[in-house]
Amino acid sequence: MSGTGSRENIFPTRMALTNTKLRLKGAQTGHSLLAKKRDALTTRFRAILRKVDEAKRKMGRVMQLASFSLAEVTYATGDISYLVQEQAKAATFRVKAKQENVSGVVLPAFEVERAQGSDFNLTGLGRGGQQVIKSKEVYAKAVETLVELASLQTAFMILDEVIRATNRRVNAIEHVVIPRLDNTIKYIISELDEMDREEFFRLKKVQGKKKRDNEAAELKRKAELAVAAEAAGSDELPATGETAVLRNLVEDDSELSGPGDLLSSKDEDVIF
Repeated sequence: MSGTGSRENIFPTRMALTNTKLRLKGAQTGHSLLAKKRDALTTRFRAILRKVDEAKRKMGRVMQLASFSLAEVTYATGDISYLVQEQAKAATFRVKAKQENVSGVVLPAFEVERAQGSDFNLTGLGRGGQQVIKSKEVYAKAVETLVELASLQTAFMILDEVIRATNRRVNAIEHVVIPRLDNTIKYIISELDEMDREEFFRLKKVQGKKKRDNEAAELKRKAELAVAAEAAGSDELPATGETAVLRNLVEDDSELSGPGDLLSSKDEDVIF
């Protein structure tokens, strides 16, 4: 039977069929849009994944160089950590966050702004100044790489969660909502066809009864007309009942030639 399976509990009418078809069209449109969104997010996700891999490799190399440069500074100047802490009055790097829209998904992006000037220009002036400047630049590059990696990693996690949710929605619409609406439409169409067949059968029965009633009425009318015509001016009356008696009387009267014959035919008076 058509319309079997999971369907909505709905009364089968023309309006319900129209509304269900509109809902099915909306579900198909939503499925198409969500599939396109999923594809766009997946493409961006793979690009970010490649960038994350590159940033992690770059971060490893930069931190290795930074560790070597710090070792060189320590070897040339000794421990200058206390001096750096005393001269650090303000942040050298500032991180600004901006937003990027990818198919309706807002992804954060971090940018590094380096302050003009430096509090460590005179650090290591006595000895190891070149090593200090080199180490400072390497660590600045490491900070920039770290911020870039944090931005990519955040976008990666957000996209991963959104893609999973979008996949669940696409699968739910494709395997649950659309089949249920299809089954509902098939059920309504089958019920409407059955009602149409019942209505057609009922009309046929009604027309047959009307036809039989009309035929009976026509026969009755013809019989009444025949009786009326026979009673009004028929030349030959039937020979049964009162009609036969009347016809005999008419025949007896027709044998008389005139008024004289009528008088002569009277019986003689009887005297007691």
